[in-house]
Amino acid sequence: MKHPSMETKPDTKEAMRNLIKDIRLGIPFDTPVAELCNGPCTGCSKKLMDYLDMELEEKEALLTAGHSPTLGEINRLKKTAVKIHSVLVQNGLIGTTDER
Repeated sequence: MKHPSMETKPDTKEAMRNLIKDIRLGIPFDTPVAELCNGPCTGCSKKLMDYLDMELEEKEALLTAGHSPTLGEINRLKKTAVKIHSVLVQNGLIGTTDER
């Protein structure tokens, strides 16, 4: 029997929803194109954010349709988002954690 004060882990659907929410909060999807394409870049920020947005929309549609994601799917989405986040930091669109 579990102790009443212990939190239960979310199922994979809830974990995916939480990850999508965190990604949407951490990536500046609403940045104007003029700011995205201003100066030298390491990777195209606009294309990377468009790709990530499409991935998120696809995952949201699958969740709405009742799909239960695997831990591998959740991990792949997280890795993709982390890589894109690091490029956006390099391109100056997101501050580093030290600046916050």
